[in-house]
Amino acid sequence: MKSNSFLLIFLLFLPFACTQKQTQTETEETQDIPAKNVSFKDWAKTPPMGWNSWDCYGPTVKEEEIKANADYMAENLKDYGWEYVVVDIRWFVENTKSHGYNQTDPIYVLDEYGRYLPAENRFPSAANGNGFKALADYVHQKGLKFGIHIMRGVPTQAVEKKLPIKGTDGITADQIYTEENQCKWLRDNYTIVASKPGAQEYYNSIFELYADWGVDFIKIDDLSAPIYHKDEIELIRNAISNCGREIVLSTSPGATPVESADHVSEYANMWRMVNDVWDSWWHIRHLFEVSQDWYSYIKPGTWPDCDMIPLGRLSIRGEVGDDRMTNLTKDEQYTLMSMFTIFRSPLFFGGDLPSNDEFTLSLLTNKEVLKMHSESEDVKQLYFKDDKVAITSNSTTSDMKYLALFNLSDSVSQDVDVQFTDLKVDGKVKITNLWTGEEVGEFESTFSQELPSHASGLYKLEPVE
Repeated sequence: MKSNSFLLIFLLFLPFACTQKQTQTETEETQDIPAKNVSFKDWAKTPPMGWNSWDCYGPTVKEEEIKANADYMAENLKDYGWEYVVVDIRWFVENTKSHGYNQTDPIYVLDEYGRYLPAENRFPSAANGNGFKALADYVHQKGLKFGIHIMRGVPTQAVEKKLPIKGTDGITADQIYTEENQCKWLRDNYTIVASKPGAQEYYNSIFELYADWGVDFIKIDDLSAPIYHKDEIELIRNAISNCGREIVLSTSPGATPVESADHVSEYANMWRMVNDVWDSWWHIRHLFEVSQDWYSYIKPGTWPDCDMIPLGRLSIRGEVGDDRMTNLTKDEQYTLMSMFTIFRSPLFFGGDLPSNDEFTLSLLTNKEVLKMHSESEDVKQLYFKDDKVAITSNSTTSDMKYLALFNLSDSVSQDVDVQFTDLKVDGKVKITNLWTGEEVGEFESTFSQELPSHASGLYKLEPVE
């Protein structure tokens, strides 16, 4: 009888115990999918806007140049929504060079756990183990946000020296790597094998460091092409979720494969659609071609990325060409900015901000254009034919619509038009040029503009009562 009582109690308790175990298992599984328990998409509800050092300084940027661009942004651009200041590639190499990378005898700076540190000869405030903390504080004090670039993977030097991985019990860097799929154009790092013990801990350790520095934005290279590194992207997402700081994630470069669109939009805030965009018309034309696959993925918190804006003064010590003002004509610059803004791409200016002329500054401070970029929704391409493109979006604060028309022809002026039925517009509308603020007129059923070669028009359409 006594044994039967114990059996009865056991049978009564068993469902509860199984439920508890199942709940625990489900919780553990959920923790492996950070996109479901950490609202990282809330960190970039509108497309991020800022400045990046790559187009003007390549891998050679110095602390005083970062500060100068931050100063300019705080004084001239912050009130318009520009906020990120990003140190691009190889800030941890002492003897770097422009027009390519020094891969012959690079002098890396790493800590005892195999984590890169800023080169003090370029970033003096990093002395005494301070890292980027002082520079990030400088940027934050101006009401801006601070970002950095890294390559995916574990440093080759950390592997060679068998440096320990912080947060593990004796695991070293040589136990988590493979030479397979190593970046072909920059050999600083090896691939991390996601399934290896210590792999997640290594990424956790670097993001713990970046959180301590005050990093708000990170651009990570060699994630998307020629191979989409799904496993490392997931390690990175987990590490950001675990670091205790809101760090916006940008995957780079492109082209991100469209077949991975659902995955990347659940793990990154922004991702490159193309490789580097420079100041040549071919690059701009190519963006129109590639972007056609990505309109349905333009959503708050996750943004297809057109790359940096190659305007203003470029290649002071850059990678493509010599020190110059952008090679794009004014019509081409308007076309680039109209495309980037109506498409709602993240906006990261690539030129040296203190060198801006008035025209370049005007492209970055048009309140109506930036309002469209920040507040619109339902971005759609109406058509792309005969070197003509029409793109539209809707205002989220009124019944206003936006419209961008483009003539991509290399040689002729063309009439670019839209039918109001395609815009789902009934009745008469007042059309205003967003760039100039001038009223174009009132129109009903159709709208057409003659545009020169490589030129564009950007408009808002308001119903006439």
